[in-house]
Amino acid sequence: MTHSIAEAPVPGEPIARRYLGKVALITGAARGQGRAEAARLAAEGADIIAIDICRDLETTQYPGARPEDLAETARLVEALGRRIVTAEVDVRDYDGLAAAVGRGIDELGRLDVVIANAGMTTAAPAWEIDLEHWRATIDINLTGAFHTAKATIPTMIAQGSGGAITFTSSVAGLRGLPLLADYVAAKHGVTGLAKTLANELAEHRIRVNTVHPHGVATDLSVPELHELLAHAPAFGPLYMGALPDQLSQAEDIAAAIAWISSDEARHVTGIQLPVDLGRTNR
Repeated sequence: MTHSIAEAPVPGEPIARRYLGKVALITGAARGQGRAEAARLAAEGADIIAIDICRDLETTQYPGARPEDLAETARLVEALGRRIVTAEVDVRDYDGLAAAVGRGIDELGRLDVVIANAGMTTAAPAWEIDLEHWRATIDINLTGAFHTAKATIPTMIAQGSGGAITFTSSVAGLRGLPLLADYVAAKHGVTGLAKTLANELAEHRIRVNTVHPHGVATDLSVPELHELLAHAPAFGPLYMGALPDQLSQAEDIAAAIAWISSDEARHVTGIQLPVDLGRTNR
């Protein structure tokens, strides 16, 4: 689906205009962190390619995004005076994802920033994770991130103007959080993938970094984790941050991604940026 520039004036003045003339692709863009990232980058001048599966996942207890959620992301971007191309695609489907990326680039003319944000999680002791849950968690969080990189990097190299790829990892991509073995494995994999890509793409001035949130107030919830922690209080401190806030907001993560993906961070590549209330400092 393609949406045109809104005719209404841009409401208010954005914090910065770091993305004028640029196009950013965001997966998992229908709600939560992905929507916040789309709105933040659009406020700073970017046109957006927004991708989301827009349906329930087979292994999670929380409902998935809906087409109307992706339409709301489009409305917010348009209200900021920017163009947006949306697609309902599963990041596990490489051919579908590559086709959506191609349509977005054809419509908007280029690609400068990629934010691989799509993800999910469930919770269980490692030895109780069934094979279906393991495969889904690895396929969505890690293979989906790889698919996003594979579908976008050739265009960025061919453009010859550099760019930025930012993966949403997690504190679980830096620490062995209990009861999340499949998610921890996937997010550690994302961190490793980004480190290698940072080396491979440096000569093209394409920077690759990971951002590591802890708890974020979004619709992605893991009720089974809270139930398990209630019966394993010794694990509780492993989930605690240093700052008094219990959770970050999606906008906190979007602000970090807006900086690290911008030219202000042009000499920053291959790093792991925690936005985690001080969790990894403990």
